[in-house]
Amino acid sequence: MADIQAELNYEKEVGVPFTDTLTGLFNNGFFQIALEREISRAKRYGGNFTLFMIDIDSFCYYNRRYGPLKGDLTLKEIANVINANIRNVDLAARYSGDVFAVILTESELSTSLRAAERIRCSVEESDRSNLTVSIGLAAYPIHGENKEKLIQRAQDALCMAKLKGKNSVYFFENEIKYADSSRSKVLIVDDEPLNLKLLEAFLIPLEFEVIKATNGEDALALVSKVDVDLVLLDIMMPGMDGFEVCRRIKQKETTRMIPVILVTALNDTDAKVEGIKAGADDFITKPPNKMELIARTNSLINLKKLNNSLTSFENVIFSLAQAVEAKDSYTKGHIERVKNLAIMLGWKMGLSPKEIEALKFGGALHDIGKIGVPGEILNKPGPLNRQEWEIMQAHPYIGYKICLPLQKNLGIALDIIRHHHEKLDGSGYPDGLTANEISMVARIMSVADIYDALITDRPYRKGMNQKNAFKILSQEAEQGKLDKKVVKYLLESRFSE
Repeated sequence: MADIQAELNYEKEVGVPFTDTLTGLFNNGFFQIALEREISRAKRYGGNFTLFMIDIDSFCYYNRRYGPLKGDLTLKEIANVINANIRNVDLAARYSGDVFAVILTESELSTSLRAAERIRCSVEESDRSNLTVSIGLAAYPIHGENKEKLIQRAQDALCMAKLKGKNSVYFFENEIKYADSSRSKVLIVDDEPLNLKLLEAFLIPLEFEVIKATNGEDALALVSKVDVDLVLLDIMMPGMDGFEVCRRIKQKETTRMIPVILVTALNDTDAKVEGIKAGADDFITKPPNKMELIARTNSLINLKKLNNSLTSFENVIFSLAQAVEAKDSYTKGHIERVKNLAIMLGWKMGLSPKEIEALKFGGALHDIGKIGVPGEILNKPGPLNRQEWEIMQAHPYIGYKICLPLQKNLGIALDIIRHHHEKLDGSGYPDGLTANEISMVARIMSVADIYDALITDRPYRKGMNQKNAFKILSQEAEQGKLDKKVVKYLLESRFSE
């Protein structure tokens, strides 16, 4: 395919050799020209050809472990393997780094698949410290009729081969088919291929989508890109061990909710303690018992789905809270200010972490019930009449009912949502509670809410200065309506700023 005249033309035009000096294959520039020429030829005379993208699995890790000299020698050896498994009329090139490209001329997809499998198996069977390759295929014209589209499809197929566990060949049958989002995704991480195959054999009959990684770096890269439902993680791996992988998964906000089961040959207490410190959700000892593995996997995946549902519900709730605030043109930023002020007071008063969390959620959601209050009442420029005031007084109870399905997650934050307008003397609403019936977090939120309302503009008045606001709060405390201790801490914190 790569005739002598084409090679001479390339060298003359570009001023550099047309081959890669390390591997002896064609370089990327010549590959690009050859691919365009093959497309033109196929369009003119008809016929098919196939493009391979071949990537050495975990080659970056291999280079760090054995050094760049051995890495370069390995690149050269694999280039020789590729050349040995294609015809003289085909073209092999070093596309970039450890990625190779192959053009199989006048070949049907079935023929190309056999050639790709020969390359993959030849690399796997050679003695190179368990190195393997992943291969993505794109066929002209079914996967693309121009150079850019064809290369992109081959790269997409290569990516899918990686996600399917590496050491595999992948192609898109007609068009790109993404994984069924309803199937749970389980990531298996182990440096031993036999262990990967054993765990995969246990899980595939359960219709899980199984993704595989052979080292910690690849595992972390996968969980950052794929919505994984569970990680089965070997502890004893070269380089980054399972403890460190687990620790990093649990420390990152976007992945911390992914359940991690540590799979290990270690059965001592120290290993389990270390795993617990890293954030592991469960442990399984090698060799795994099939029924135990399935039971623990199903249990944690169901828990993950429940957490996902609750998290989605929480996001909707918080979005509603923001939407409610947008209804009231005079209270922009009120939710954030009240939440932050309440949290500050909680810390100063020595509340527990659980109570601080309640102030965080309660502060964000305390006015969500105003979704049931018409905008003309929220923004009325004068005093509310009796009927309007009754509607306004219902908003804490409405908010409580909206958030009640999240009771297990919100806990005492529900007290804040329902009781932040209660007064110690029983004159508040909606339930008319008295001192001992009102939680401390609700008392704190009440003071923070009133303070912010006093110092900000409202439809019926301008915001007042801090001094006058503190005077009103102190009067309410002396009258037995607000908690004196909370007001005292607020005054001290504001005067000390």
